[in-house]
Amino acid sequence: MQFNKVKRFILDKLKKELPGNLTYHSLGHIKDVYKAAEQLAKLEKVDGDDHTLLLTAVLFHDSGFLIQQKEHERVGCEIAREHLSSFEYSPEQIEQICGMIMATQIPQTPHTKLEEIICDADLDYLGRDDFFAIGNKLFDELCMYGIINTELEWNKLQVKFLEKHHYFTKSAKKLRKAKKAENLALIKSKIKGKV
Repeated sequence: MQFNKVKRFILDKLKKELPGNLTYHSLGHIKDVYKAAEQLAKLEKVDGDDHTLLLTAVLFHDSGFLIQQKEHERVGCEIAREHLSSFEYSPEQIEQICGMIMATQIPQTPHTKLEEIICDADLDYLGRDDFFAIGNKLFDELCMYGIINTELEWNKLQVKFLEKHHYFTKSAKKLRKAKKAENLALIKSKIKGKV
């Protein structure tokens, strides 16, 4: 697997071709998830080829946004299948990567440890101090797509999402669960102030 070459290739492609109006699903998000995946992989003792496959899946997990928003995970798999064989990834490795990409689809459905890690990394920010700053980017993007229109709608959507969401790995639970609960309580208090 020519990981460093594929990393350069996909980051360059995303930088040049991702729509500029994506405030959340941007290159910054990919890099953020990459960093979270590296941290979780270390804590969960994932190394070798599994580590490479995980980070490759992270790099491609939102690449479908190059083409469309709906079903972007499926499209991301198509992009991975189109390019990864030329970087010496085997068909089995590519399918494993696609499994990880598809697991990030909401509601998340991981079936393996690597799928659990990418899911937790993708939503790592839910349990961090920068939750509201990152959330504002997603709010802007959802408004642009016409999915929501007001801050109240957004806050209600976040409450529903956070109440359904759970981390899968022991490491993510330990790192993020308490702060996520704090963030949820803050949103609920915002709603109480507005209703």
